Parts: sequence; C-alpha cells; structure tokens
Amino acid sequence: MPARAETLPPVPHPSVFRRGLDAVLYSSVWLAGAAAAQTAVTFRQVPGGGPVAYRVVVLVFAATLLVYNLDAVLPFKHRQPAGASGRKAWQQRHRRGLALLAAVAALVGGVLFLADGWWRYLPALLPLAALALLYSWPLLRWHGQPRALREVPLLKVFLIAGVWSAITVGLPMLAVHHPLAEAGELLAQRFCLVLALAIVFDIRDLSRDRAAGTRTFPVVLGQARAKAVALAFLAGAMAFGLERGVSPLGLGLTGVSAAAIVLLAHERRSDYFFALLADGVLLVPAAAAYLL
Repeated sequence: MPARAETLPPVPHPSVFRRGLDAVLYSSVWLAGAAAAQTAVTFRQVPGGGPVAYRVVVLVFAATLLVYNLDAVLPFKHRQPAGASGRKAWQQRHRRGLALLAAVAALVGGVLFLADGWWRYLPALLPLAALALLYSWPLLRWHGQPRALREVPLLKVFLIAGVWSAITVGLPMLAVHHPLAEAGELLAQRFCLVLALAIVFDIRDLSRDRAAGTRTFPVVLGQARAKAVALAFLAGAMAFGLERGVSPLGLGLTGVSAAAIVLLAHERRSDYFFALLADGVLLVPAAAAYLL
C-alpha cells in the first residue's frame, strides 16, 4: 500500500491585535508618534514656554512617516531575503501600502509646509531633507558605484541623531521665532539620547552590515564596546538633562529604560524588542515632561 501523506498542522493566523501591532510598528507610525511627541514637548521646554503648535507636530509626524516609509520601499531592500526578520517580511508583503502611506504623508506634509509658510525657511530645511533622503537612497557616486550616506564608516548614527534632533527641536524653535542657540542644551541632550539608541539598531543589523561591508560601531568595535559607546552618549544625555534642570524622576526613568535597552540589545532579539521597546524609549522623556 502507498504510504499515507503526512498532514501538517495548519499555520495559525495572527490575531487581530497582532496584525494591528505589526502595522503600527512596521509602518513607522509608532516611531513617527515618538517624533511628534518630542516635538510637542519641545514647545513646553523652550525658554519662556508656550502653547503647543499642533500643526507643527502633525508636520513632523508626516515628515517622519514619509522618510521612513520611502526607506522601507527602496527596490534593493525588497530583493534582499527577509530571513528571520518579521519586520522585513511584513514590509515586503505590504510594499504598496507603505508607498501609499508615504504618498499620503507627503501630501499632508506638503499642504502644511505651504499653508504655514515653512517655505520661507527653505534654505535651512533643504540640507536636512537632503540628508534624510541621501541616508538610504544611493544617489551619490563613489569610485563609480552608487553610494548612500549610511555606507560612510561610523557616520550613520550621527546622521540619524543630527536630523532627528534638528527636526524635533529646530522646527519648534523656528515656529516660536527663537534662535536655535537658546535650545542648545536640549538639542545636545536629544542628540545624545537618539545616538545611543541608534547604536542599538546597528547591533540589530550587525550581521547584515558586516556582510555588506558597512562599518558601524558594532562592526568595528564589537557589540560590547559599541554598547559602551552608547552608554557614554546616554550619560551625556543625562548630564545635559541635569544641566537643564529636568525633573530627576523623569530623567531617571529615561536613563534607566534606555540603559536597559542598550544592555539587553542583541541581533537575535525579537523585532518587537527593537520596534516597540527601543523606539518606545523615545516616548519616555516626552511622557515624563507632561506627567511629572
């Protein structure tokens, strides 16, 4: 008698909650929310304080969605195997949806940019936009090969921290017509915090960056030393916070949560560790500023 074919158990479908969580995290809505929250709290922290300009907050939310989803739909990324990454597999399955989300974000951001007169600051904003796009898009040529700025050794985390802090601090300062120098310590604090967390994401991408020849801190120094660099920048963020007179409780919550993420980071950690928890640390100082 022919052998009976073995029936495999059906693959369980993810729950509605899990599908919704994946959509929020992997479409960068969660990350854009963190950028918007940090922008909103900047209005409370500038010299003299003031009401939150929510149209600026929405502009930052839309710009963040646009940049990160343009990065997610890059053609070469969808030719790469997803491997064990649920995030990459989700983005490959939903490439059209991410492109549509980027288009909607571009439309909303463009309307606010024109309606609120941001075009007057175009000379200051164009370099930030160029850096954000050139970070992943290989539009520059080096030795006859197209290159992105993220491929410059050790540069990518500084680019991320610089653009992130310039947008979430610089735009509110422009909106209230204050010179950026008045928020220098806040700018430095946010730069150091974002840079520390950006190194965590380089730990996530360690094997892929090593295979591609991208020289990040974990590739050059190894995970342990890269974590030491991240903790040093985190200590800098805490020092700037103390200098600014930030609530010790709020500062402590930010420092402890960020340090825990740095110490626990490993490339084999779940996608939720990075997309939910590591990105979620960026919400802690904003929440603390409102609640404490």
